[in-house]
Amino acid sequence: MRYLIAAVAALCLASCQTETSPPPAGQSGQVAPILDSPDAVDAASYAKPLEARVANVDLDLALDFDAKKVSGTAALDVIAKSGVKQIILDSKGLEIAEVKDSEGNSLKWALGPADPSKGSPLTIDLPGDGKQRIIISYSSKPDAAALQWLSPEQTAGKKHPYLLSQGQPTLNRTWIPTQDSPGIRQTWSATVTAPEPLKVVMSGERLTPDGEPAGDGRRAYRFKMDKPVAPYLIAIAAGDLAFRELGPRTGVWTEPVMLDRAAAELTDTEKMVEAAEKLYGPYRWGRYDVIVLPPSFPYGGMENPTLTFLTPTFIAGDKSLVGLVAHELAHSWSGNLVTNATWADSWLNEGFTSYFENRIMEAIYGPKRASQEAALSFDEMTKSLEEEGATGPNTRLHLQPSEANPDGGSGGIVYDKGAIFLRTLEKLVGRDRFDAWLKSYFDRYAFQPMTSAKFLADFRENLVKGDKALEDKLMLDQWVYEPGLPTNVARPDPAAFADVDKAVAAFAAGGPAPAEFANWTTAEKLRFVNRIPRKLESARLDELNGKLGLNGAGNNEVLFAWLDLAVGNRYQPAVPALERFLTEQGRRKFVRPLITALAKDSEWGRPIAARIYAKARPSYHSVTSSDLDKLGLVPAAKSAKL
Repeated sequence: MRYLIAAVAALCLASCQTETSPPPAGQSGQVAPILDSPDAVDAASYAKPLEARVANVDLDLALDFDAKKVSGTAALDVIAKSGVKQIILDSKGLEIAEVKDSEGNSLKWALGPADPSKGSPLTIDLPGDGKQRIIISYSSKPDAAALQWLSPEQTAGKKHPYLLSQGQPTLNRTWIPTQDSPGIRQTWSATVTAPEPLKVVMSGERLTPDGEPAGDGRRAYRFKMDKPVAPYLIAIAAGDLAFRELGPRTGVWTEPVMLDRAAAELTDTEKMVEAAEKLYGPYRWGRYDVIVLPPSFPYGGMENPTLTFLTPTFIAGDKSLVGLVAHELAHSWSGNLVTNATWADSWLNEGFTSYFENRIMEAIYGPKRASQEAALSFDEMTKSLEEEGATGPNTRLHLQPSEANPDGGSGGIVYDKGAIFLRTLEKLVGRDRFDAWLKSYFDRYAFQPMTSAKFLADFRENLVKGDKALEDKLMLDQWVYEPGLPTNVARPDPAAFADVDKAVAAFAAGGPAPAEFANWTTAEKLRFVNRIPRKLESARLDELNGKLGLNGAGNNEVLFAWLDLAVGNRYQPAVPALERFLTEQGRRKFVRPLITALAKDSEWGRPIAARIYAKARPSYHSVTSSDLDKLGLVPAAKSAKL
């Protein structure tokens, strides 16, 4: 085998200093495996985990909302190969005060040259051999990319400040000194103090739900994650938070003023967990809670263990966008339980999860909704293939080194082509056989990293089993390693949108906007808006907006689809709705394409983009603003101050 299982990793790296056997996967004390194959080397990290690796992180931190920084200590349990005298960590912008061993002796350390993407290597002399502990005193900077500090005015309640983090893919190195690579799984604990009356939540077991007095008007909150996770999954939020139970092991945190709406939208969460377990085995993380964050959160959701982070933009009042919740829940198996070893294989997280999401949606809401959402996914893949070119390098699932940066890959490929690949396998081998294999896959590789090559080897060994005819039919290597779309692709059911596609054709031929639009599902509305001609006269846009009420659409996915069409046609009556949309939320999926499209239209759109972006940027997370700053809409000096 080409990877080091827990016992081998611990024993070999510690020079056989222990004879105890490792506990079963996922139990407290497990040392997660490190893959040693060339395709598991993470170019986005400075770490050399086969020489010295972090197995556990214990944080003791204070939140300073005035200075916008966290400060305290990170105690790292390190396992080093015999004779290795240094460990290399990832750090970006951290202010290191000192490093000591477990007995309080100072250790020599140095920060290397800074790379704009990777940050700086933090090299620390180790106090001994084998397993040992180092304690780093440090603080983050106010511009730490993982952390967003919100003023009271930027929250829903408008009363208290708020902190949220976003660690994926490589941002946690801006507030935690560790080996920030998905292939180096770590257990962790944290004690975090915050000023009253703010509450702190993290992506681990809550040991002190109500906090403990910490002096000077502060409270301390303690957390523990005793299962090894990828470092990007350590997450924190702090603010004016309230909790409501959704089921025996599910609940929602959010600001009090948002709690009723959020809880109403999330009433099926416990059912989703049960449906997921029936498909692919037990949920292994204890509780499944979610937190609905302020609208500045840059993603739809983030699958932080025990506490999924969610954007409020999924709240539509009719559960039409809860596929987002199913997606983040599915990550509890694909992504959190079995994790891509490097970002070149991020489809192993997102493609698997998108497939699993659709199966959960089918189990809860029926085959018609699942079929429609699968068809929309196929459309997204098709769009990405057109944008990238049929033979473009980014249309591969496994990205080549030149393309494999942490944010590399198109969503339509990583998410949608990945899911469609698995749907194709399901169709070709049969659902029962495929489900049995996938459930066993999650069992075999629980709490371990994964590569494309290792996945393919497992699939061949446990499902293909030497059947050459089946092997040829599956086209496995073509799907994973070659660009474009293999010929055996399982296409969506044409009946899924039969009536909608007729309405699209009628409108394209000059017919009226469909009167039945108001009664369509969200998927049907999206299919219509996304499929009608991209170039329309103002009169036709007036008709769409007037009859379908698109400027006032309450569903954010539908509103985005409409605004995308409106911007492409310089439709001035949509600009007020566009400005509201871009200033009231900061979800990158919505914000980036709209502002980018505006900025590229120098005559009409760019002045609009500059005005809106200058107003909205202070409320955006760095994940959203970092790429948009490159458009030059805000002067560099001003953007730095913002």
